[in-house]
Amino acid sequence: MKPGLIPRVLPPLLPYMWRRILRVLPPLALACLCSLGGTAWGQTLPAEVSAALARAKVPREAVALLVVDAEGKQTPRLSHRVGTAMNPASVMKLVTTYAALDLLGPAYTWRTPVYVEGAVRDGTLYGNLHLKGQGDPKLVAERLWLLLRRVQGLGIHTIAGDIVLDRSAFELARSDAASFDGEPLRPYNTAADALLLNFKSITMTFTPDATAGLAQVQFEPHLAGVQLQTQLALSSGDCADYRAALLPDFSDANRIRFGGKFPASCGEKVWSVAYTDPDSFNGRAVQGLWHQLGGQLGGRVREGTAPASAPVFEFASPPLAEVIREINKFSNNVMAQQVFLTLSLPLAPASLPRATADGSREVLRRWWSARISANDLPVFDNGSGLSRDGRISAQGLGHLLQTAYRSPLMPELMASLPITGVDGTQKRSQASTLGRAHLKTGSLKDVNALAGYVHGASGKRYVLVALVNHANANAARPALNALVDWAVNDN
Repeated sequence: MKPGLIPRVLPPLLPYMWRRILRVLPPLALACLCSLGGTAWGQTLPAEVSAALARAKVPREAVALLVVDAEGKQTPRLSHRVGTAMNPASVMKLVTTYAALDLLGPAYTWRTPVYVEGAVRDGTLYGNLHLKGQGDPKLVAERLWLLLRRVQGLGIHTIAGDIVLDRSAFELARSDAASFDGEPLRPYNTAADALLLNFKSITMTFTPDATAGLAQVQFEPHLAGVQLQTQLALSSGDCADYRAALLPDFSDANRIRFGGKFPASCGEKVWSVAYTDPDSFNGRAVQGLWHQLGGQLGGRVREGTAPASAPVFEFASPPLAEVIREINKFSNNVMAQQVFLTLSLPLAPASLPRATADGSREVLRRWWSARISANDLPVFDNGSGLSRDGRISAQGLGHLLQTAYRSPLMPELMASLPITGVDGTQKRSQASTLGRAHLKTGSLKDVNALAGYVHGASGKRYVLVALVNHANANAARPALNALVDWAVNDN
């Protein structure tokens, strides 16, 4: 053949050549080739996704994308840099929550034992009351109220001794709430705790009263020894940045006050902040609520160790399936860390060590290797994704989601994920395919991510994973929305 004929003859021969190659390649080799980082065979990124990435000034090399049949029966529709380990932000919660479902079961509940040490006569406990934390991620103010009401149901209205709080089930290094991003009062920076009460946060409800020209402020929970400003003046200002307009002062652990006004145009608003002195939060919350219930306390609230005797009752949490719904729908970091640590919480405390971060990481490593993949081992860090060090590949997430889809636990996991344009962190999604995807979101500085399930127009279901690690990652959200729309429109 003359050299000049090669350009004219070779292109028509390429499809035939590829067909021949595909026939002779062993299936396993083909699977390996398709799973390699890089765009899948013959594919380019969807035009609308490429255009959106270009507008965001995010290069293709900063993105990993995977769209594949949920049951793993077909070659991926899209596979770009799927083998590259990247920071997934809160998408890492998929690993923690599915592992917990698989290892603990969807009906798993946390138990908070309550011990009575001493005799009860005429409504008075002549001794101490003990509460032992076991990692319950949902021991919020209203559930703490129910726990203390059960104590009063035992005929105890006065405690002559102390209320003792046992936090020993978790062994954790001290942490600085400001260390991650300099925002110590953001509830998402709250540290995990074996006895986590109301996320160590105060919820403030502002209700304007136009007639009185005031806004009423309600605080939950009531904290003993803290002066609270329960009224402030109204203003006619815009509601866009009402928190700044309040001029709040949270610097004094003994007092919360506001130097500004509340815009009447806001209507009722709810704002949660982490308490400025987290070490004293539990004691203040328990004492304050006990007094609100009409209880008397002769001693004080302090930390200590629960007795070895049997508890008088155990206060149960909601089941795990309900807890992970709140974790994934609303990306609750501290609840995810509570679940993560629970994975190494011993079933026999007398003979096994306390729950530790290292122990939970080891549990996850073994589980991943046995249940998900012998390869692509993620860097789990704290299990919540609120981390600069966490890493996982799009391929690894794809394997996880396909494994979950084929398991009996699929309904629980999928129901926990935000629905595009409907609820959770996807409520304001700009994807045009309303309600057609269940996707966990993830966002940090320089990170944007999506992962979950897409329901195609053809009736097929796909796993979708999108990871962006770049300085302009937040600007890439339209590209991720375009990817969701492209995955749905598979006709």
